[in-house]
Order: sequence, then C-alpha cells, then structure tokens
Amino acid sequence: MGLIETASGNSVWRGMDYYENKKVVSFKKLDDGIYAGVVSGSEGRAYNVYVETIHPRKSICNCPFAEGRRVVCKHMIALYFTAEPKAAEDFLKQVEEWEKEEEEQERQHYVELRRYVNSLTKAELQDRLYDALVELEDIHDRYW
Repeated sequence: MGLIETASGNSVWRGMDYYENKKVVSFKKLDDGIYAGVVSGSEGRAYNVYVETIHPRKSICNCPFAEGRRVVCKHMIALYFTAEPKAAEDFLKQVEEWEKEEEEQERQHYVELRRYVNSLTKAELQDRLYDALVELEDIHDRYW
C-alpha cells in the first residue's frame, strides 16, 4: 500500500492543496522514494517531514497530527507531490476517471429506475407512491 492509499482522504486533499500552493519550503531526495524536507503549515509554522513512499508508515512529520503516530499527514503528501509531481498528476487523473465511472453508474441507475417505474401499472404506482410518502413523513417526524 502506497503513501496516498495509507493517508486519509482529508490528508490527501489537504496535501494536494499544500502542494498546489507551494507550501514545501525545501526538500532533498535521500534515496529512491525517500525524501526529507520542510513544509510550511498553518499559522506560519514549519514542519520537518520525512517520507518513505515504499514504507509509508515509516514516514515522519513533527506536526501535531502526525507526531508520535504512524499516520500519513497532509505535509507528507505535499512533500511527496512536490518531489514527484507525476504522482500528483496521476492521482488527479485517477480521481477524474473515478468520477466519470461514478457518473456513468448514476446515469445507468436512473435509466433502470425509469424502466422499472414504466413497467408498473397505475395501481402499483399509486401504492408505491403512498408507501414512499408515509415513509418520508415518518423519517421527517423522527428527525425533525
């Protein structure tokens, strides 16, 4: 499992934001897939970051979120994307593909829903509409 897959979605997107806003102050490549650098955090603090892309849990950052924990933070992602910009580009392409797939699945769902509704008789439609309205009213009463 790689660095991006190990991080939470929030850390990845915040890291992407830091990368795009050039929050990585400096970095150096220590070995293949291993980087050390300084990333500017919120409130002007700078964090020391060490990233191992092959063994993400060995990555270290002294930010409050990651210090002393084996997690991948936004600073690590920002450093990774800065050191390997192709990884950022590939990630965004993958997200675009996932979104297209999701849109197609949603479109297909509504095609099938329309087909189902069209297959019902008027009486069946009335029964299902009544049941849906009762359920909606019950949900409304429970949560409002």
